Amino acid sequence: MKFTPIAALALAAIAASFAPAVAADDYPSRPVRLIVPFGAGGGTDNLMRIVEPVVSKALGQSLVIDNRPGGGSVIGMEVVAKADPNGYTIVATDSSLAINPSLHPSLPYDTLKDFEPVSLLATAPVILVAHPKLNVKTIAEFVALAKSKPGQLNYASGGNGASTHLGGELLKAAAGINLVHVPYKGTGPAMNDLIGGHVDVMFSGISSARPFMESKALVALAVTGDARNPAVPDVPTFKESGLTVDASTYWAVLAPKGTPKPIIDRLSAEFATAMRDPAIIARIRELGYEAIGGGPADLAKNMHSEIEKWGNVIRKANISIK
Repeated sequence: MKFTPIAALALAAIAASFAPAVAADDYPSRPVRLIVPFGAGGGTDNLMRIVEPVVSKALGQSLVIDNRPGGGSVIGMEVVAKADPNGYTIVATDSSLAINPSLHPSLPYDTLKDFEPVSLLATAPVILVAHPKLNVKTIAEFVALAKSKPGQLNYASGGNGASTHLGGELLKAAAGINLVHVPYKGTGPAMNDLIGGHVDVMFSGISSARPFMESKALVALAVTGDARNPAVPDVPTFKESGLTVDASTYWAVLAPKGTPKPIIDRLSAEFATAMRDPAIIARIRELGYEAIGGGPADLAKNMHSEIEKWGNVIRKANISIK
């Protein structure tokens, strides 16, 4: 039988159309690399170390965590954006996903166009902690002090444009106070200087701040979220004081654009199942997280709303990364 060039092209197109389905049928047939675009021991890494064993078992292949820190998650996200869309390279990240599009003038990827949403994993509030030298015990007392000393109090963050920075900007706007931002190269150094009394207050993840709250090295003033967090039930919410400070963090899993839908569906189902595991729910609640386990549509909706929210904050505060 003689094939014309047109027939050969047609057959190639048909074969290509079946390739994703064939790839999805036996997926995964080897370990899956999970990029974490932050260093070991951070909030995203901690969450994925808890979730990984359950998802690996369900997939029948190892979920290999690969920490790629740098650029506020940009370096690791770029790796995934440019990876083959075959389901063997995915990423787990935090709210930097929604912050970076407005913060960086030229990202090496398009957040909404270069990734496939997989799962909206969890959320967690952030907590405002103060050094005892301020002699304040509530957010109302802190706001009153800040209003009596405009521009004289400061707040630390993990860096310019970090969620801990933007949380401070939300507080300034909500309370009508003037605080000086002191950025650090990471939340660790910022926390160390707060404990040392070199700065006044800081937004932090609950798991990072709680040991210092328990030792009385820091005072918890308020926590974000609609209700008190089970990990720190004695700490009131900002809402209880009449302040709207919506700075909670979200964690999500994404894959490169073009990853076949059957693979996305499989990954989404396994992550959602893991986030419904009672043992995982109990363990992450101790760290201040709340499981969501949402699917691709939930994550897509969250991405759009969070990008809009943080974009407004960044523009109003005139924050930029050169």
